[in-house]
Amino acid sequence: MEKVRLGIIGLGSMGSAHARWILEGKVPGLELAAVADIAPEQLAPFPTARHFETGGAMFASKSVDAVLIATPHFFHTTLGIEALAAGLHVLTEKPISVHKADCERLIAAHTDKSLVFAAMFNQRTDPRYIKLRELIQSGELGTIRRVQWTVTNWFRSDAYYASGGWRATWAGEGGGVLLNQCPHNLDLFQWLFGMPSHMQAHCSFGRYHDIEVEDDVTAFMEFKGGATATFIASTGEAPGTNRLEIAADRGRVVFEHGKIEFLRTVCSNEAYCRTTSERWQGPDTWTVQIPVEGTGDQHLGILRNFTEAVLHGVPLIAPAEEGIYSVELANAMLLSAFEQRTVDLPLDAAHYAQVLAQRIAGSRKKTGTAPPRVARDLANSFGRH
Repeated sequence: MEKVRLGIIGLGSMGSAHARWILEGKVPGLELAAVADIAPEQLAPFPTARHFETGGAMFASKSVDAVLIATPHFFHTTLGIEALAAGLHVLTEKPISVHKADCERLIAAHTDKSLVFAAMFNQRTDPRYIKLRELIQSGELGTIRRVQWTVTNWFRSDAYYASGGWRATWAGEGGGVLLNQCPHNLDLFQWLFGMPSHMQAHCSFGRYHDIEVEDDVTAFMEFKGGATATFIASTGEAPGTNRLEIAADRGRVVFEHGKIEFLRTVCSNEAYCRTTSERWQGPDTWTVQIPVEGTGDQHLGILRNFTEAVLHGVPLIAPAEEGIYSVELANAMLLSAFEQRTVDLPLDAAHYAQVLAQRIAGSRKKTGTAPPRVARDLANSFGRH
């Protein structure tokens, strides 16, 4: 195979952007062969690709080698399963599914390991997060004691939430800021620090907007090794903050305003520095600016990596199987808020699916009627075929 014939399903803002980048030749080896969307006007800007109303019709046409799924969230699971069953390579937008049980179904469908299965976690291409991961995994920071990530620069207006009937509803998205804006942050969180063992969260539902899902979250996490973490997110603050702080035995790292600052302890005997009565103010520190520039190739980087994986077997930056962790974190935060209790991880996937189904049953009806495929995919997500 010299080129990968790609079909894109869902031509909203991201799907259309991916299509344009491919047509502009920004992804060597990738050809836009087909597009699918239930709205004919979304297909019109791409006359050189074959047009389909549904992903199923695209799969049956045998006109593509791979698909990129850029639809509303509940489609990711069902379309992903169909595409893998059709023998296609799959790249799915985030989140890979709405809830953990669906993630497990989707991952279990990837039985043919010759098929490339990836997720659009483009923040993993950012050299600053790559550097943070290197600092952690190399042991340069020592043992991590505390993490605090405030990511409230996700401001969204009321007009944004009114722009689509599926937005900000349990039935349409399965959540709010955690399922729509924060999958990247939650993926990076587990990519850097691993998964916690316990979680307690407070979520405000419609605090800043006339919506039924969460738009403000504060979560406290505990890890098996004793470390703790706080994660704060909101779509209602302006101006917002994006500050990641890591406190470890060998100092403190702060990532904010695009810069990484490391306050490195000078004391060579860490135990002495923590216990001696002569150092009431703590050990001396060096202030080190970590020289990392730019934000990486982002979406184009994942598209290129996916193409290289299909053509040449290059390892994936973001295997889709790893997408379950960010979904599990989001689910655990919501479950803790729903039931006002500490939640243990790994999360009970079946229990959360049941709780979410109850929320969906009472979901607010927005203007317009969902097409049959939307209702069917939602039913499939909870085992009602």
